[in-house]
Amino acid sequence: MDKKEAKIRIENLRKEINKHRYLYHVLDKPEISDTAFDSLFEELLFLEKQFPEFFSSTSPIWRVGAEPLKTFKKIRHAQQQWSFDDVFDFEGLKAWEEKTLRLISKSNYEPKTKNYELEYCCELKIDGLKMILTYENGKFIQGATRGDGAVGEDVTHNLKTIQSIPLELNEGIGAIVVGECWLSKKELQRINKERDEKGEALFANSRNAAAGSIRQLNPKIAAGRRLNSFMYDINKLGAPGVELPKAKGSSTPTGDVKIPETQVEELELLKKLGFKVNNEYKLCKNIGEVQKFYEQWIEKKDKQDYEIDGIVVKINSRRLQELLGYTGKAPRWGIAYKFPAAQVTTVVEDIKVQVGRTGALTPVAHLRPVKVAGSTVSRATLHNEDEIRRLDVRIGDTVIIHKAGDVIPEVVNVVKNLRTGKEKIFHMPARCPICGGGVKREEQSSIRQLAKKIQKLSANHYCLNPKCFAVEREKIIHFVSRKGFDIVGFGEKIVEQLMDEGIISNEADIFELTVGDLEPLERFAEKSAKNLVESIEKSKKLSLEKFLFALGIRYIGEETTVLIARNLQFLIGDCKINNPGNAAICFAKIKYEDWLKIKGIGEKAAESFVKWFGDKENIKLLQQMNKAGIAIETGRKRYQGEKEKFSGLTFVLTGELSRFTRDEAKDMIRKRGGDISSSVSKKTDYVVVGENPGSKYDKAKELGVKIIREDEFVKILED
Repeated sequence: MDKKEAKIRIENLRKEINKHRYLYHVLDKPEISDTAFDSLFEELLFLEKQFPEFFSSTSPIWRVGAEPLKTFKKIRHAQQQWSFDDVFDFEGLKAWEEKTLRLISKSNYEPKTKNYELEYCCELKIDGLKMILTYENGKFIQGATRGDGAVGEDVTHNLKTIQSIPLELNEGIGAIVVGECWLSKKELQRINKERDEKGEALFANSRNAAAGSIRQLNPKIAAGRRLNSFMYDINKLGAPGVELPKAKGSSTPTGDVKIPETQVEELELLKKLGFKVNNEYKLCKNIGEVQKFYEQWIEKKDKQDYEIDGIVVKINSRRLQELLGYTGKAPRWGIAYKFPAAQVTTVVEDIKVQVGRTGALTPVAHLRPVKVAGSTVSRATLHNEDEIRRLDVRIGDTVIIHKAGDVIPEVVNVVKNLRTGKEKIFHMPARCPICGGGVKREEQSSIRQLAKKIQKLSANHYCLNPKCFAVEREKIIHFVSRKGFDIVGFGEKIVEQLMDEGIISNEADIFELTVGDLEPLERFAEKSAKNLVESIEKSKKLSLEKFLFALGIRYIGEETTVLIARNLQFLIGDCKINNPGNAAICFAKIKYEDWLKIKGIGEKAAESFVKWFGDKENIKLLQQMNKAGIAIETGRKRYQGEKEKFSGLTFVLTGELSRFTRDEAKDMIRKRGGDISSSVSKKTDYVVVGENPGSKYDKAKELGVKIIREDEFVKILED
C-alpha cells in the first residue's frame, strides 16, 4: 500500500486496538478473542515499522517499547498530593463529621448546618500505590509516584505498560488525574510461585509487589507483572464555571465535557474519559448509611481480587470540598475509615535462623505472642540480612507486624522512639546454627553475567556444608511430599526421627527401610511400620515430572518439570530414561545452551540443572536409587507431540473429584497436550468441577468459561 493508504490503515488499527483494549481491560467485556486482538496488534506493529514517519507516542505498540532507565527522575507535582487522615471506629467517624459541620457553620455556606445532613461518596480504599497521570491535549505525557506529596518519581515508562491506563483520552483535553496502581491477588500468587521456583524472595503482599513493579528500571519487568489501575480523582480540569481548554484547531470547548459538581459526577467523568474506575462506590445520604456500607465491606473485602484496607468517605459536594480545603497534611472534606487492624505492635524477644533445603539461612523474629487478623502470632519472617538492615530491627525492639490473608506474618516497621538502649543488634552467623559449617553470602550471577565479568550478591546467606542436617532434613521432606514421591505416612516428624536415629541420611536410604528397622521406634507398631514400608514400595514407580521435582533442584518447579517431560526427545534424543541411573547419564549430556532452547526454561534453571547433574555426589545418590529399583515413566508417549486433542487448551480444576485425585486429573490433561492453570481467566478453556467447588466455579460462570462436570470430563477423556 502507498503512504496515504498506510496512514489511514494505521490510524484505524490504533482506534480498533484501543477500543478492544478498553472493552477487555476496563469494562471486562471483550468482543474478540485474544488471538484476533494479537493479530490486529501484529499488523499495526508491521505497518509502523514500514512507515516510521507516522510515529505516535500514544500508539499501542509503545506500551512496552522504552529502553531500560539508568535511574529515576524526580518530578515536582503541579498540585500537592495529600493523604487522608484515618479513623478506626464509628465514634471516630462521628467526631470527624461533627468537626466538619462546625467548620461549615462558621462559613458562608447555605444552608446552615442546623439539622443538616451531609451527603457522602464512599469509595473502597484500594491497598496499592498512588499514581498521578498528566495528559496534554488528551495524550498521556507523564506518570509519577506520590513521593513526599510535593515531589515524586517519573515512572511513565512503567505506567504505560498498564493496559487499563489510556494513552489517549476519549476527549482531547488536558488533565491531571489521580488513582491507584494495584496487583490482583491471583497475579501475586502467580508471581510468587515463579519467584519461589527461582529461589527468590517472595513478595509479602500485593502492595509491595505493585510498588516493586512500578519502580523497575526495565519496563518489560513491569509489563510481565500485569498491573491494574483504578482512578478516583481529577486534580486539574478546570473549576465550576470555568470553560475547559479548547481542542487544538477548534473554536469550541472539546466535546460535551461538563465540569463535575459532585464526587460521584467526577467518577462518572473519569469513566467517560476512558479510565477504569472501581464501581463499588456508593452515595450515602447520612453518616448512618456510611456505617452500613463500611460494615458490608468488612464482610466482603476478602472476596475481592484486590486488597482493600478500608473505605474513603468524601463529602459529595465539590463546592463544599473547595470550601473546607486542607490542613497541613490532609483534606478536611474526607477521611479514611480503616478496617480492623491487620497490623499490631509487639516485642522482638529473639532472632533465630532457620535453614532450608537449599541451604538458605532465614532469620525469624521470635515475638511476644500477639493476636493479629484473627490468630495469635509468635513468629515473623525477617527474610534476609538486607531486610534486617533496612528495617534496623534489633532484639528487644517494639515492632509493627503485618498479616494479610494467608501471608506469613512479617515485621514491617520498628517503633524506634520506644527504644531503651538495651536492644541488641543482630548479626547473621558466621557458622551454620545447625551443623556448624561455614556460611557465605552467595554470588548470584548467571553464566552470561559471568562472561561479562558481572557479579551480583544474593540477598541470602547459605550454609556451605552440603551434608548439613537441616538441609538434608528439608530435602528429604521435599522428596517424600505429595508432588514428589508421594509416600503416604512419611511426615516431617518421621523424617526427623529417622535422621536422629541415624537410620536414614539421604533420600535413597528411604528405599532400604524394612519393617524391622521401624518397629522398635517410638510412634511405630507392627501395622504402622508395615504400612509405611508398603507406601515406600508403591512410590518406586513414578513419572519423570514427579521424579525431577522430588530431587529438589534449585529453580526447578512443578511446571518446569512438565516442560522437560514434554521436550524430552529434543533434549536427550535416543538416550533412554527409565531409571535414575539412566537419568544421570542422559541429563549429564545436556548442555546449558540446549536447556535455553526450551521455551519457559530460563538461565537460572538451565544453569542449576547443568550444575546438579554435574555433581558427583548427586550422581552417587541417583545410582543408589537405581539399585533400590526406582522405575521412571518418561512420558514420551504422553508428551510425544503437541498435536494431541488438548493441545493449546488450558484447564482449571475445582472441587472434590471422586474417580481420581487432582494430580491424576492433571496428569491425564498433560498426557493429551493440555495445560493446567491455578486460576480462572478469559484464557481458560475448561473448568472441571467436582463436589463442593470453590470460588473458581463462580469466576468461571462470571466470565462465561466452559464448565464441565466430572462425568463430562471422563467422557472427553474416553472419546
